[in-house]
Amino acid sequence: MTEEIKAPEPHRADWLTIESLDIDAQGIAHKADGKVVFVEGALPFEQVSANINRKKNNWEQGTLTRIHRESSQRVTPGCPHFGLHAGACGGCKMQHLHVAAQVAVKQRVLEDNLWHLAKVKADNILRPVEGPSWGYRYRARLSVRHVHKKGTVLIGFHERKSRYVADMQVCRVLPPHVDAMLMPLRALIKSMDAIETCPQIELACGDSVTALVLRHLEPLSQADKDRLRAFAREHDGVQW
Repeated sequence: MTEEIKAPEPHRADWLTIESLDIDAQGIAHKADGKVVFVEGALPFEQVSANINRKKNNWEQGTLTRIHRESSQRVTPGCPHFGLHAGACGGCKMQHLHVAAQVAVKQRVLEDNLWHLAKVKADNILRPVEGPSWGYRYRARLSVRHVHKKGTVLIGFHERKSRYVADMQVCRVLPPHVDAMLMPLRALIKSMDAIETCPQIELACGDSVTALVLRHLEPLSQADKDRLRAFAREHDGVQW
């Protein structure tokens, strides 16, 4: 008995061929009539199906539903909180794209902007200056929220296209020592008298100092100030 060999599925008229990527990591395609379609989650050279959820006269916007031909540059995201689904962290947009391709996309967007906005075209383009793939975000603004229903405090970036704070327990784009502080920071805020009035923590990392700027809507109690000082003593280089 011979095994049946299935022929590849033929290209369908409603499939979209992704031509490029914009700075918001949306794949750009064109319909047969020339109308531009932005597809969240799609990568260049892929053939995809999408659920169109926004329509304008000159363009449409949709979400990826199926990949019929996958890009060789598509990779598995390194962060467990990255994704297109509801509740996914919105701090990163391109983790599903190979890091070298991410740099190329950003360079192309810069070149396009220089031309379209200022009519400037470079005579000579040098190789992009690249840093580490992970742990590179030395400045960040983290939102803080006490979630009564969950009985916990969340600290992190907002969820994708949402005002809610993502339930981040790790963050690989933050320096490793800051990543390791996320859960202790949640415990710290949860222990404070000002648990309801501290909406934001900004961070700036130097070579030996990590500055944490706590935004508080009311004056802090002496007990809370003592808690902040104790946290700084427990974590090397932290200054409030």
